[in-house]
Amino acid sequence: MNSPKLVHIALGSNVGERFLFLQNAVDRLFEEVGEVKDISKVYETPAWGFNGNSFLNACVTVATRFSSEEVLQKLLQIETEAGRSRKGSGNYQNRTLDLDILLFEDEVVETKNLKIPHPEMQNRKFVLQPLQDIAGKEVHPLLKKTIAELLEQTNDKTEINQISEELKLPQKNYSFKNYNYIAVEGNIGAGKTSFSTMISQDFNAKLILERFKDNPFLPKFYEDKERYAFSLEMSFLADRYQQLSDDISQYDLFKDFVISDYDVFKSLIFAKITLQEDEYSLYNKLFHLMYKELVKPELYIYLYQNTDRLLENIKKRGRDYEQNIQPEYLMEINKSYLSFIKSQTGMKVQIIDISNKDFVNNRKDYLALLEEIDSPYPPKGE
Repeated sequence: MNSPKLVHIALGSNVGERFLFLQNAVDRLFEEVGEVKDISKVYETPAWGFNGNSFLNACVTVATRFSSEEVLQKLLQIETEAGRSRKGSGNYQNRTLDLDILLFEDEVVETKNLKIPHPEMQNRKFVLQPLQDIAGKEVHPLLKKTIAELLEQTNDKTEINQISEELKLPQKNYSFKNYNYIAVEGNIGAGKTSFSTMISQDFNAKLILERFKDNPFLPKFYEDKERYAFSLEMSFLADRYQQLSDDISQYDLFKDFVISDYDVFKSLIFAKITLQEDEYSLYNKLFHLMYKELVKPELYIYLYQNTDRLLENIKKRGRDYEQNIQPEYLMEINKSYLSFIKSQTGMKVQIIDISNKDFVNNRKDYLALLEEIDSPYPPKGE
């Protein structure tokens, strides 16, 4: 899972409801590209490079997981939605909306369609002035000067005037302030690790990830389930118990926000599927002795995906030992999880069907998932 990177984007409009076009663009950047971290003041300047209406200009800082090329495509789409046409008149023309990538952290990109840093930014006061508002100390990766220095040294003496209206940060309908410990669960390939990692990055949460890759019995289990089932389940239980005990003890659950991509109860769910009756009976006793000692999550999220999507995801991530997993096994796991969830009376549980969502590659799906998770329950103490 990619960590978010900061991209600085210039916004301009000189046609129609100019300020409204800029505000709508900020909102769309939030929906399509990433978290809008900062917004500059708005400035009015004469058209640059052609005779036309005066522009309103601003800059924003956005945290995004998308590549620079992907961001560019999203900017072009947002421009098109605003009625921007790039045909027939070259680069300099009246436009409802103009969006340009200025900086993408310290990346240097030069392709047919994209150049980063923007090759003309140091020559344009209408870019440098708003960019200084939010990134004055950022260093141009090629010129090795800060934005403040570039503004001071630019040869562009165009008159630029700040207007009184200010663009607003997009409104969020989620916060996770009601929870300190969330466990995310799901079937094999459901996306629980990706989602937990994204939450930890976006909300500064402490992240606990299951250490399944280190389990030596897992590849053997997929080759010979009957022989290695008990060894696998016991090793998983011991490791999960130790990891959760050690990791959660490091945090103050009254102050820290902790998210895990598993709950230890999954051990019992999988054991019931894989173990013989006598093995499961012994396992069940050991499990409950250990389980009662662990801190329980305040919210248990189950990400449901249908079997076809699970198989697609498993194939896509390419782990050799998972490629022979059968649909029946995944269906049995889903059934067992749902049975467990229905039996829980003292735990806040939320089942979310993500079979038709792609929250990794589609930010709208991600935002919808956040809103669905954070909305149903009242604050602590109520």
